[in-house]
Amino acid sequence: MKLLQVSSAFLAASCASATAIERRQSGGGGFEDGQPIDGSGKGAPLLGGTNHQIDLQNPDNLGQQGTDAGVVPNLKWSFSDSHTRLLKGGWVREQVVTDLPSSRDIASAQQHLTKGSIRELHWHRVAEWGYVYAGSILISAVNEDGQFEVAKLEVGDIWYFPKGAGHTVQGLEDENEFLLVFDDGNFDAVGTTFNVDDWISHTPKSVLAKNFGIPESVFGSVPSPNPYILPATLDPHDVTGGGGQLPRNASYAYYAKDHALENVPGEGGTLRIVDSTTFPAAKTIAATVVTLAPGGLRELHWHPNAEEWLYFHKGQARATVFIGNAAARTFDFRAGDTGVFPDNSGHYIENTSETEDLVWIEIYKSDRVEDISLTQWLALTPADIVANTLKIPLDVAEGLVKEKQLLIKNR
Repeated sequence: MKLLQVSSAFLAASCASATAIERRQSGGGGFEDGQPIDGSGKGAPLLGGTNHQIDLQNPDNLGQQGTDAGVVPNLKWSFSDSHTRLLKGGWVREQVVTDLPSSRDIASAQQHLTKGSIRELHWHRVAEWGYVYAGSILISAVNEDGQFEVAKLEVGDIWYFPKGAGHTVQGLEDENEFLLVFDDGNFDAVGTTFNVDDWISHTPKSVLAKNFGIPESVFGSVPSPNPYILPATLDPHDVTGGGGQLPRNASYAYYAKDHALENVPGEGGTLRIVDSTTFPAAKTIAATVVTLAPGGLRELHWHPNAEEWLYFHKGQARATVFIGNAAARTFDFRAGDTGVFPDNSGHYIENTSETEDLVWIEIYKSDRVEDISLTQWLALTPADIVANTLKIPLDVAEGLVKEKQLLIKNR
């Protein structure tokens, strides 16, 4: 029986090999078929174990870009590869430095809350940034001066909680979901997140009674271990007293409707910058929210002040990352993927769909979004130097566009 099984396996492999060779000889079996064959005599069919669907979605991992060279580490992680923690009232899945070692500055998570459910009261050793992309939520936070904020956020709105600020998030609609970002890639390290019920359940009840001025028996039902997310009902109560509400210029909430989009000379989409110039509270996390039209290009550029972390929310994309020393690698991205481009690395992002917009969020561990456009740099450098360096005609160097294009429409 075992001999028959082994023979069958070899027969299946032989058939796959014969089919691959036949397709190659007939002109098929290239990148579009999930095979590392470039059509000019390089490559050969995959005959061993492989995930064909992943190969089809990532032709650039198969060597499609002939300009790729050198050793570039993996710069991509999909939330679909993350473990999902199921909880009463929602779920959460993370991307931390152990998932994507190249992302040292930023960790992230997708989190879902059902109506009324609460991400329990807690604080972090790091700053938290959030973006609502489904439903609506209520955020609540208190700072070191006893100033507080309770705010409703809807799709497209953003929040920022500074390091150490006590806070919580509650779902307001039937289903609510958002992106979470933290300014430390090692977010799961002990001593990063502090849950209030976890602390209270590990403090002597006599001390709790003395601290709060209430009977010890009150704390008999504090959850342990902490639930992380807990179901609850909506029962709004106003907050007063303390140091009063946070002033508007220190608000932890950013409302998209109150801010204009950036001017995009390249006419390839829309760009929203959310940093300390438009959201004063966000002192350690800066962001852009980008929509790129089909076939459009986020122009060649780099960021002088930070590595770039990305979350792709919709569509499909291609990006080549140049890390210096003749090393470059191209990655394919889809909705749910995250990526990180090393500090000062040159790159672009291209919408590879002919019909669908590409939507993504860029995150920087900085108070400002800064980028340097390759075209603008060359256009504002003496044309003879550019022409001699790149071996291009002088009139071409003189005609380079002097204004950042940001997002270039398909052409």
